[in-house]
Amino acid sequence: MAKAKRQMQDDIKLIDVVVELVDARIPLASKNPDIDDIAKGKARVIILNKVDMADKDVTALWKAWYEKRGFYVALVNSRNGNGVKAVQDVINEACKEKIERDRRRGIQNRPVRAMIVGIPNVGKSTFINTFAGKSVAKTGNKPGVTKGKQWIRLNKNTELLDTPGILWPKFESVEVGKKISWIGSINDNILVPEEMAIDLLNYITSHYSGLIGRKYEVEESLPEDTAASLLERIAQRRGCLKKGGEFDLERAANLVLDDFRAVRIGAISLERPEEAEDAGNQ
Repeated sequence: MAKAKRQMQDDIKLIDVVVELVDARIPLASKNPDIDDIAKGKARVIILNKVDMADKDVTALWKAWYEKRGFYVALVNSRNGNGVKAVQDVINEACKEKIERDRRRGIQNRPVRAMIVGIPNVGKSTFINTFAGKSVAKTGNKPGVTKGKQWIRLNKNTELLDTPGILWPKFESVEVGKKISWIGSINDNILVPEEMAIDLLNYITSHYSGLIGRKYEVEESLPEDTAASLLERIAQRRGCLKKGGEFDLERAANLVLDDFRAVRIGAISLERPEEAEDAGNQ
């Protein structure tokens, strides 16, 4: 990660605009704060990716939130291509001054050079391939697929510098770490599935009442209830049992996490702009 960050710092002088992909479910938690330092003085584009997996009303609030802070914003579903064509217009708008400056100097048709960044597993490689209209970047559903930088000529107007997904050295809070883990940007092998699922169930039942109950056909809330007892009811309902009839909570937890990540529970946003402002992200 440190090596990738140093390389980005070296490459930034070649760049006109920094295009940062974030996960639309966690548009702030999935944004690497180190990028703001690296990209100082450059035009900035935020791509809210995986919008199909997020609450569309909350996503609209995030778009306005970022635009208010000087970012150019695009809403994208890289997997089916929705919104991808509009990204070129957003990049051109972000680089309008640079393009106009080139025109005044008599420089014609010099492509905009964009650096694309994002933490692991936000769908960066899938976005690049959809944007380019061909397979030019390796893809995968786990962190760390992109290993090194590569220049990609997207079209006559844009050259893209792809970079490895980098996480920052220390999360600002436990809450950020939780959200990052829920979307799969941290290797699940180093985490405790039951803890992750219980925290996720707690969030979903608090913000999207009824979704869990309908999905798993369980009573969502009982007197003196906890998310841990809700996980037990899901385990019982889905037959996640060990020998002797004991609940297999690890299996039930992985079921909940997989269902969330595959949008089988519903389109869910895991943070809201007003929460960001309450936490001091003005």
